[in-house]
Amino acid sequence: MSRTRVSRPWFLVIPGVIALAFLVVPLIVLLWQAPWGSFASIVSSPTALEALRLSLITSIIATAFACVVGIPLAWLLAREVLPATNVLRAFVIVPLLLPPVVSGVALLAAFGRHGSIGGLLYSTFGIQLPFTTAGVVLAEAFVAMPFLVITLEGGFRSLDRRYEDAATTLGASSWTVFRRITIPLVGPSLIAGAVLCWARALGEFGATITFAGNFPGVTQTMPLAVYTALESDRSVAIALSIILLAVSVGVLIALRGRYLRPAVSS
Repeated sequence: MSRTRVSRPWFLVIPGVIALAFLVVPLIVLLWQAPWGSFASIVSSPTALEALRLSLITSIIATAFACVVGIPLAWLLAREVLPATNVLRAFVIVPLLLPPVVSGVALLAAFGRHGSIGGLLYSTFGIQLPFTTAGVVLAEAFVAMPFLVITLEGGFRSLDRRYEDAATTLGASSWTVFRRITIPLVGPSLIAGAVLCWARALGEFGATITFAGNFPGVTQTMPLAVYTALESDRSVAIALSIILLAVSVGVLIALRGRYLRPAVSS
């Protein structure tokens, strides 16, 4: 029996290579133009270290907050417990599509000193969120949480619910089933969503500078430090950008294979 020859769409090669070059070449040029001779001194400067420290702290807190409230939200969306789930899911996705500066303006309208919620917090408790480190966390969580929710919702939807039903039949409480059955089974999706959420929070710029400002040691994260350095010393901006690039590559490596496996499904 003769083997059937598979036709290959070679006409896709040229546009595919162009797209690849379009995405890869700027990153290669960034590495090529990096001030490697002074790289260590730049990234170890007090300004860079403070910005990196603030970025790590705020992004980790933002991710923790996203996990605490985002995991229940993902479950509610996956099981369609709430009315008008499709509409609610659209609102969850909206921060992914909004220009970051619009997200910052929306946060100001809600949590600013004269905002609907922020005004009440300030007049009642003296709590001010804009232009504070807490404001950075809020901005990062707002733009990053959808990554966690959408990723984890897919894990909940693909979950084989027979495991949960069996545990319930054996007398396990809802909390026990969720903690010991559901969460472990969607573990890969949870890890992937949390890492993506953290990476997005770490790289957040527009909403942060709009809502929290750009104050060194208080709200100046690494992306804002890159923006500030670009106005005065391009080589410093490139060096700081490479730090964020390295983090992004590390995230992709961490997510490869193991963390992107789907949950156990039927």
